[in-house]
Amino acid sequence: MNDAIDNNRFIGNDAIDKLDWNKGDGLLPAIVQHAQNTSVLMLGYMNRVALQETLQSGKVTFYSRSKQRLWTKGESSGHFLLLQSAQIDCDHDTLLLQALPQGPTCHTGTASCFGDAAIPRLSFLAELDALIAQRKIDLPADSYTTKLFASGVRRIAQKVGEEGVETALAAVAQDETALVGEAADLVFHLLVLLHSRGRNLDDVLTLLRSRHPL
Repeated sequence: MNDAIDNNRFIGNDAIDKLDWNKGDGLLPAIVQHAQNTSVLMLGYMNRVALQETLQSGKVTFYSRSKQRLWTKGESSGHFLLLQSAQIDCDHDTLLLQALPQGPTCHTGTASCFGDAAIPRLSFLAELDALIAQRKIDLPADSYTTKLFASGVRRIAQKVGEEGVETALAAVAQDETALVGEAADLVFHLLVLLHSRGRNLDDVLTLLRSRHPL
């Protein structure tokens, strides 16, 4: 099982027994969603064994109706889907899996089997946040983000302050293009600052949700 998985978001054996396996002749549709940016990656089908294998291995495994056998996504390409959570719908006949793709999900080379239209535009923020987190670990020598982390929290905080002032000035004294550009710089440096203190975008979103429940 993937060590990164939150066990509280798992389907237990008791829940597996409650699934309506008879409705689809032993198969249930399984929607796979990107765990970071919420885009829909693909749809497959699982029987009981495929679901159990997915939960045990941490790699999303389907039952292939054409091959008539279990099929782990990525078994040929290496583009596995690493399970992060598994949920059941209200009728107990559909699965929603959140996973981290290890490469393109679709055999055509696209991130989603439904094309780029299935990827929400705002999801790029989550991708950028994840990239910054990885930069902090890898610290590639030619990366501007690496240089920021090396400069320390105080310098990063100063940079956020500078970008904030420039954004405010652009709002009152420059055109919309300049404003958008400065705002983009501000958001990027703010994300770097969060990671420099061991926090991330999800922490901010969690707090915002608690303040503004929908």
